[in-house]
Amino acid sequence: MDYVDYALEALLLKENCLELLKQAGSELAESMNYQVADFITRIKNAGLARRKKISMPSYNINKAIGKVLVKEGFLEEIKENIVEGKKILVASLKYEKRIPVLIDLLLVSKPSLRIYVTSKDIPELQKRGRYTIILSTNKGIMTARQAYKSGIGGEVLFKVW
Repeated sequence: MDYVDYALEALLLKENCLELLKQAGSELAESMNYQVADFITRIKNAGLARRKKISMPSYNINKAIGKVLVKEGFLEEIKENIVEGKKILVASLKYEKRIPVLIDLLLVSKPSLRIYVTSKDIPELQKRGRYTIILSTNKGIMTARQAYKSGIGGEVLFKVW
């Protein structure tokens, strides 16, 4: 009888721990500090894991970044769904010959160190490599090329290639 009691107690402990982790996970997801970093990290990890679709919490900035990535050809589509009363974004990654189009992402601006550029500095940033730079401007989220054509600067969010 001792083993049966031990097994039942261990099972109850395991269930309680799983429930606590589930609650902590949902609280952590709601208290995310920097949504941009979470969004691009999820996309990058999904590409490395060869996932077709990923889901994440819906924020306006994530939706805007997703639309720019679709327009630039890195994602197939981005949709907003409602699951259990909460809005989530579902992004479909784009593949060519089973290789993800989006190879890597580099976070430039962070909460501890924001990086800003003027429209005059954008060509210097672009000529340093073959990647697409995503900016947050007062006209919305756009690529560095679009910002340069519009004559506006902004915060450099990340680089994608």
